[in-house]
Amino acid sequence: MTAELPRTPEDAAAELERLAAEIARHNRLYHTEDAPEISDADYDALMRRNVAIEAAFPELVRSDSPSRQVGAAPSGHLAKVAHARQMFSLDNAFSREDVADFLGRVRRFLNLGDDEAVALTAEPKIDGLSCSLRYEGGKLVQALTRGDGRVGEDVTANARTIADIPQTLSGAPEIFEVRGEVYMAKDDFAALNARLLAEAEAAGKEARQFANPRNAAAGSLRQKDAAVTATRPLRFLAWGWGETSGLPVETQAAVIAAIRAMGFPVSDLFAGPLDLDAALAQYRAIEAVRADLPFDIDGVVYKVDRLDWQGRLGYVGRAPRWGIAHKFPAERAQTTLQRIDIQVGRTGKLTPVARLEPVTVGGVVVTNATLHNADEIERLGVRPGDRVVLQRAGDVIPQIVENLTREEPREAWIFPTHCPDCQSEAVREEGEVDIRCTGGLICPAQRLERLRHFVSRGALDIEGLGEKTLVEFLGLGWITEPADIFRLKDHRDDLLGREGWKEKSVDNLLAAIEAKRAPDAVRLLFGLGIRHIGVVTARDLLKRYRTLEELQELGDALIALRAECAAVLGETPQKHQARLDKAMAEHIGVENVGAAVGHALADFFHEPHNRALWSDLLAEVSPPDFVVETRASQVSGKTLVFTGKLETLSRDEAKAQAESLGARVATSISAKTDMLIAGADAGSKLKKAADLGIQVLTEAEWQTIAASAE
Repeated sequence: MTAELPRTPEDAAAELERLAAEIARHNRLYHTEDAPEISDADYDALMRRNVAIEAAFPELVRSDSPSRQVGAAPSGHLAKVAHARQMFSLDNAFSREDVADFLGRVRRFLNLGDDEAVALTAEPKIDGLSCSLRYEGGKLVQALTRGDGRVGEDVTANARTIADIPQTLSGAPEIFEVRGEVYMAKDDFAALNARLLAEAEAAGKEARQFANPRNAAAGSLRQKDAAVTATRPLRFLAWGWGETSGLPVETQAAVIAAIRAMGFPVSDLFAGPLDLDAALAQYRAIEAVRADLPFDIDGVVYKVDRLDWQGRLGYVGRAPRWGIAHKFPAERAQTTLQRIDIQVGRTGKLTPVARLEPVTVGGVVVTNATLHNADEIERLGVRPGDRVVLQRAGDVIPQIVENLTREEPREAWIFPTHCPDCQSEAVREEGEVDIRCTGGLICPAQRLERLRHFVSRGALDIEGLGEKTLVEFLGLGWITEPADIFRLKDHRDDLLGREGWKEKSVDNLLAAIEAKRAPDAVRLLFGLGIRHIGVVTARDLLKRYRTLEELQELGDALIALRAECAAVLGETPQKHQARLDKAMAEHIGVENVGAAVGHALADFFHEPHNRALWSDLLAEVSPPDFVVETRASQVSGKTLVFTGKLETLSRDEAKAQAESLGARVATSISAKTDMLIAGADAGSKLKKAADLGIQVLTEAEWQTIAASAE
């Protein structure tokens, strides 16, 4: 059953913030670290939830929304280069009806008559690493990974080692970018892992093997040393193009044929032009030979064949209107559930993992599967000893989809109420499916991620304390909580004796830490990683409560309020929860800060170890009281609302700018609103402002007001 949408803008904003963080993390794991933790299907579900909430609350759509992003920002040792033409992603279809809907949208957008056919191309969607190859004067001059679509990593030297990629072209335009997928064939992947295992055993080391061909291809192409890439069996398959100085043909199929003629490998299963029925028949034909293909695929890509129509259709968000990926259903098998373990993620999420009797699914031996959450366990009714149906969703993470022995008498499996790693309470917030550990920084499973966040640029921004250094200090036992960072000076002599640390680097690190003894209170609060408290919420809270001491008093008051409400329950759980949420939001008394934040604060201060961590940290640092600095301006004392897409600043920046001018920023239009600043694609708020006679400004007019106050 699909979860209900949030009822208020505040709840919607909180969930969108959570989704943005979760999707960004999974993008980083998949695109940058080549270590996905969830299936394609689960990732698609997160994206669909994000899109659904944005559709219901269009005023909350931000330029950095996951629905407008592609991939993940490149990071690491490779140079970052902007793409001449952005590399986009594709929206997904999961059924014949979805594909028919896609074709219907194309027809409506182009305003086609009933007698005008839309021809498509179809080709396998290969599971590799997207790469753009730039040729100038027929010579390969640059190869970039997709990155976030706008900026990729320079892998030119590495790409030159791949035999499938021509070094020179004949008959190509003066400038021509060929785009496709770098991949590793299944047999080559197995041989590479066997070689890595043999080399590790010969050297007496632990073997580091790749999880799947996609990870192997990504890790091999992104090597710092191209000589290492040259030893890896990488291949390339072309599927499109980027910037070009001229395309003398008129269809997708003709361009792909020209790319093939230039010497690039193109899928033998590419077909077109096709009508809808023929495209779906090609999908079924590709699905039938999927297991026999030398590379992994997870669906079929359809594209509108006519290039002039592609130009008219253009793009929306992160995807073209003229293309869609029709995903395959997952492959299935039966096995026995032996036990259920709980894994604690780096953000505190408790994930049940099924330990299985080994079974082969789609050519891969599977021993573990995700059970997602407590609701999924209850839905399936699974217990150790059950016979279950397993599928590899998206060919990444196996999952259990059916319990074949549900009716057999067997004791139910109970989801734990405390974290197995630190014994802190495990709670589920209202409206959420995930159960999370409240231990935060004291939980071993969360400690590295929480500390990394605490010293990150958006929080305390301590230069020199990167993830590698944090891992080293955690391993030595020098850091277990934020306050320990400020006691690292006591380990100066020990640190000087360690490999890679010189006197200058040690002193630079300690100086950077000492410079944060009086940190900005907003950054400090944000850095603690309390659920639902991002930078904007931290600022809103401190504008009202001024000091961290007062914020702790608020947390204590909210704990007491929850206890009082629990003592006089006397209502249905739903009605009681609604009354409690309303009371908590009213007690906080901060616009745009709702009950979700209240519960998060209460959960945090309810744990004795969190209170101890808080006190220990405040004994080391002295953040000044929060002061809102404002300048006199023509909007001082007025209530403003921002809507639509802003081009020159983010929504958070716009809010901070308005508040610095003495204005109050609201999220919804009312008779109390004095001014609406409307960006591109402004929706219902613009009409409501007109109906109420509220002054409407463009973004440029707003910037003129802001500049005049400086």
